[in-house]
Amino acid sequence: MPANFRPKYISYDVYGTLVNFTIYPTTQRLLDGRIPDEQWLEFKRLFRAYRFDEVQGDYKPYEQILQNAFDRACKRFGIGPTPGAGAELAQAVRDAVAHEDVPAALKLQGDNYKLVALSNADNSFLDISIPKLGAEWHAVFTAEQAQAYKPRLQAFEYMLDTLNARPEDFLHVSCHPLYDHIPMYNMGFRDLVMLERGAEPFTPGYNIHTVKSLDELNKLLGL
Repeated sequence: MPANFRPKYISYDVYGTLVNFTIYPTTQRLLDGRIPDEQWLEFKRLFRAYRFDEVQGDYKPYEQILQNAFDRACKRFGIGPTPGAGAELAQAVRDAVAHEDVPAALKLQGDNYKLVALSNADNSFLDISIPKLGAEWHAVFTAEQAQAYKPRLQAFEYMLDTLNARPEDFLHVSCHPLYDHIPMYNMGFRDLVMLERGAEPFTPGYNIHTVKSLDELNKLLGL
């Protein structure tokens, strides 16, 4: 990141990056007694893979994304569909709170920059989660508004078109290279920050700057 760098917008992924998004306790409860304990990590891996696959199709509500991905993972383990799983997993997302390093550091950013959220969820999720983050937002964009989820380029195009902006106007922060950094790099975004949350492995070769906290990012921004 160059010295005296000052983007027009700082854009953020929300769930995982700012919100401590964990649906796995609920996932384990839904699976209780249905698979052997030693198969849990493989189920978790498949469930993550099927969520990524589901968001690349036509838009559907996020609860349906979760339901479909869970049932597809279950099928691989010889388990039948689980009615209501999507609703329970969606509620776990709504109940999640901000990471500890977020509210104070994000408020400081919001006092100095225009903050933009680009989230892979529906409006109703962000209506609950955004107020937990402790900052003022210039704009909050959702998959429901864009009618597309990241990593589909339509999601990023929606943000650019709505703000009448260009990729070079943004510093984008996410913990999800597959969903955010890689497609954004392919669209011409170059100021990309990986906030390490243990969500996905680091992806070299995409001009990604890595930080361990928002406080570290604020220091790089001169705040």
